[in-house]
Amino acid sequence: MTLTSFGPANRIKRSAETHPLTWRLRDDGEAVWLDEYQAKNGYAAARKAFADMAQDDIVQTVKDAGLKGRGGAGFPTGVKWGLMPKDESINIRYLLCNADEMEPNTWKDRMLMEQLPHLLIEGMLIA
Repeated sequence: MTLTSFGPANRIKRSAETHPLTWRLRDDGEAVWLDEYQAKNGYAAARKAFADMAQDDIVQTVKDAGLKGRGGAGFPTGVKWGLMPKDESINIRYLLCNADEMEPNTWKDRMLMEQLPHLLIEGMLIA
């Protein structure tokens, strides 16, 4: 095999530990559909959050994990989620997904949205 070859022998094996966002990606660049996502433990976090966790526990778990936004500021996600009003009398709530790629010549978010759409949906469900 030459140095310019990009066959399977030259790839770093993706795992949840080494590639936390992208380990579920397919090698052919196609989208990971629902059945495949679920087979790779997809929606397990959402199921756990819905079944076993209070809102404050979810926010604390996200803070403890050190999750940050994917924008340039890297704002802590747990802090952002903790700022949400906890007034139970509010009947209408909105969740926005800002999918605008503002950084020039970058497609980091687009790749995740196109190839791992259920990762985005799962995060939004938990939020």
